Amino acid sequence: MSKDLRIKSNVFDDPKRAPNRAMLRAVGVTDEDFKKPMIGVASTWSEVTPCNIHLHELAEQAKKGASEAGGVPLIFNTITVSDGISMGTEGMRYSLPSRDVIADSIETVVGAENLDAYVAIGGCDKNIPGCLISIARSDVPAVFVYGGTIAPGYRNGEKLDIVSVFEGVGKHNNGDISDEELHGIECHACPGAGSCGGMYTANTMASAVEALGMSLPGSSSHPAESPDKYEDTKLAGEAAYKLLEQGIYPKHILTKKAFENAITVVMALGGSTNAVLHLLAIAHAAEVDLSMDDFDRIQKKVPHLADLKPSGKYVMEDLYKVGGVPAVMKMLYENGYLHGDCLTVTGKTIAENLADAPDLVEGQKIILPLEKPYRKTGPLVVLKGNLAPNGAVAKVSGVKVKRHTGPARVFDNETKATNAVMKNEINEGDVLVIRNVGPKGGPGMPEMLSISAILVGKGLGEKVALLTDGRFSGGTHGLVVGHIAPEAQVGGPIAYLQEGDIVTIDSELQEITMDVSEEEIEQRKQNWSAPPLYSKGVLGKYAHNVSCSSKGAVTDDFQA
Repeated sequence: MSKDLRIKSNVFDDPKRAPNRAMLRAVGVTDEDFKKPMIGVASTWSEVTPCNIHLHELAEQAKKGASEAGGVPLIFNTITVSDGISMGTEGMRYSLPSRDVIADSIETVVGAENLDAYVAIGGCDKNIPGCLISIARSDVPAVFVYGGTIAPGYRNGEKLDIVSVFEGVGKHNNGDISDEELHGIECHACPGAGSCGGMYTANTMASAVEALGMSLPGSSSHPAESPDKYEDTKLAGEAAYKLLEQGIYPKHILTKKAFENAITVVMALGGSTNAVLHLLAIAHAAEVDLSMDDFDRIQKKVPHLADLKPSGKYVMEDLYKVGGVPAVMKMLYENGYLHGDCLTVTGKTIAENLADAPDLVEGQKIILPLEKPYRKTGPLVVLKGNLAPNGAVAKVSGVKVKRHTGPARVFDNETKATNAVMKNEINEGDVLVIRNVGPKGGPGMPEMLSISAILVGKGLGEKVALLTDGRFSGGTHGLVVGHIAPEAQVGGPIAYLQEGDIVTIDSELQEITMDVSEEEIEQRKQNWSAPPLYSKGVLGKYAHNVSCSSKGAVTDDFQA
């Protein structure tokens, strides 16, 4: 007799559960099926974004794999929102909260339906950490599958992606391109299904999840519409069943060393600043002690190797063609940068997985040799000072300016700041500050890709510093600092900054300061009062429960 692999669904064996079984029979479960483990397939399929439009087909592949392995697969859905579509609008406030809605909804279905294991499939930026937060909280085996990167667009022989369009807006405003050119870029940038093509947040987090050991090798770099993507999704369904056989749970995989591996890969690839926020949140869910100090420690020893957008030339599909994330991890492991003894969803360790991984294609130019990196240290730099006592995050890849000092130009929302930029009211040397847009103040900590890309398009990307207690897209590049903590809404020092105050950002000293005395700051504090906290619907719930960005902006930190 084969081993009973059911963890939760054996509750349906009791005679009192006849009504429960009757409901399950209506969806196709048979007498024989009730003896098998029930494996959920959590899909974030939706038609509202190209990142997720193909995920139902992938969910069917995961279902097939789980069924052939011996499980009873059941597909269910949760939400997604598109950062690229909501960017620069009021809708962007819902982006980060959607991460928690996704995590909560998957946890709810897995718990309520008494599922024994599951596969979670995500495409757009917040799907990935949302799925991983649910997995980290879970007490059943789980595997993550990334929906995959979009192919690059082409126009007049030039590679395009969504950031090309955002930067095109700035060039158009500057008079550098015509209406027709902007429209042409718009129409060719996104050619099909998949997540934004550079080393932006989705590809960053997918790479981090593979390094964590929670997805199958290669999953993070297989393009959305490739045969490899369909195959690895089917294999994920099989893997969920095998995890049940082996008794491997997320808690066995999501260790402190696994998070160190993820941070290392993010630094080497030049990933998104959002990785800091999301990895902190996943670690919180997994009850792993991870802090900004860990990012700072690893940043100092891991070189930046990848010539990937937004600061470089290439996209994720290019990396896939030369060996993908497994080849990068293999190089890092062989040179002592990764913990090889970490367990993964294959049932093997990182070292065992990488023994079968390809080497980087000889002669490729996307990943530089360790001895000749772009930077000797990682590009995600933690800054602290009297403007950000709890820390802030800067992405310095491709940025030649190491230190910037200038007068603060202070705005309490992105719209007013954008209008000032478009009207040419922001000058070279200025420090453009957008505050009251943090986790609570936004609410939702909106991303500032729109305004940062406009600055780049207008030629001001390294001539104007942009600071915020909100976030930046993985597509942002230039002289930008986000996640300033504490945020303005809770009385962080950024709340007391005034127009014309001199601000200094120094990436080498890792400092962010305002030239204002402690006495003056204290006096301004006495005359300050917090704006009303948003109190309606999902954003109101979020604003009242979310923690500081330095803790990952989690909504269940009840000791905060």
